[in-house]
Amino acid sequence: MNGIKFNDEYPTINNSNNLYQRALKLIPSVTQTLAKGPTQFVNGIAPKYLKKGKGSHVWDVDGNEYIDFNMGIGPLSLGYAYPVVDEAIKKQLEDGITFSLMHPLEVEVAELMKEVIPNAEMVRYSKTGADVTSAAIRLARAYTRRNKILCCGYHGWHDWYVSVTSKNHGIPGPIQDLTNTFSYNDIDSLRDSIDDDTAAVILEPVVFEEPKDNFLHKVAELCKEKGVVLIFDEMWTGFRMATGGAQEFFGIAPDLATYSKAVANGMPISLLTGKEEIMKLAEDDIFFYTTFGGEALSLAATMATVNEIRTKNVTEFLASQGAKLKDGYNKIVSDLGIDYTKATGYNWRSIVTFDGKAGDPLLLKSLVQQEMIKRGILWGGFHNMSFSHSNEDVQYTLKVYEEVLPILKNAVDKNKVAESIKGEPVKPVFRKTSNFNMKPVSNKLKKG
Repeated sequence: MNGIKFNDEYPTINNSNNLYQRALKLIPSVTQTLAKGPTQFVNGIAPKYLKKGKGSHVWDVDGNEYIDFNMGIGPLSLGYAYPVVDEAIKKQLEDGITFSLMHPLEVEVAELMKEVIPNAEMVRYSKTGADVTSAAIRLARAYTRRNKILCCGYHGWHDWYVSVTSKNHGIPGPIQDLTNTFSYNDIDSLRDSIDDDTAAVILEPVVFEEPKDNFLHKVAELCKEKGVVLIFDEMWTGFRMATGGAQEFFGIAPDLATYSKAVANGMPISLLTGKEEIMKLAEDDIFFYTTFGGEALSLAATMATVNEIRTKNVTEFLASQGAKLKDGYNKIVSDLGIDYTKATGYNWRSIVTFDGKAGDPLLLKSLVQQEMIKRGILWGGFHNMSFSHSNEDVQYTLKVYEEVLPILKNAVDKNKVAESIKGEPVKPVFRKTSNFNMKPVSNKLKKG
């Protein structure tokens, strides 16, 4: 079994592969979350199933140990099996999980959210990010009595959003016609797309690119001018960029905002927050209810997680540790004279990118990934930081980069990247934030 060390061989993954073969017969695409599936890892080298996590480390079903920089694709803000959160869950479990009437935690967590999230005049709960983004869209349409949506980023699997992706089969044409996209940091692409039937603008405030020239403030001003509901999708920024998310960080209170991932350290819950005059429509005008919305284990985990984030200055720690990795990576590639890869984004969640001038970026990424995995790091090209990522984790990861990046350089120099990959390379996904099925006709053209 491989550990967190410079292993001689790639990990043995027989149990992973056996489970995978069983899943192929039963589960379409074999995964419940695309980013966790085998298409995002070198198939044949990377593990497919994890069995245990503690802190920043995980163990696969074959017993191999890794430092994890994916962290559940976002939810593990504090770390796996974090004691304070787990104790809160266990304590609540003694009393029950789901009840026949409302639970006090529904009120107590809402009061906490009002303290930490700027626009949280009112709060509703659900289970996944797609639930609350779709509820926000429904509220926006009810409030404005308009139909069209403009989006930028990734917002879940529901019809209104997926209609703008390549996976839009099964969605009626009239629904597809109601959602359009605009480009991040391009205020003109938004201005030219808004018309009199635009109900909402929804965007991820940041993904990896920073807003330029007061872009987010201009979006807010434009929405106010046009009477359009502004929705921040804070799945990634919430409780990581700042406790209250991007709206706290940038000083912008959107009309509505949605949260999930980091808020409960792995337990399934999502939040819809917003201004009272809009949120009140969820009482009689729209229908948004779910059996498990008030499930108490997740609410207890939310209370414990958010209090820990506040009292331990977790967001500052994420930025500090993440900076060491991002800056360290860029120093290594600079010292090697490599100009086709870099780490970009905010320190709490940076991404390693590869330039096509050195070859297929997915092949470059795949080679780095397989060599990181060999050395005990579960790596998908991201530094999703958690409160459990120790100085030792960071120092070891940089040492691994110092060994792996010369392997990449040598393969590129000798034009042997593809033949150096010992499994099936990583495949693309549809996630984009610009030039993504942009359908709107400019208002200027309409007037003409």
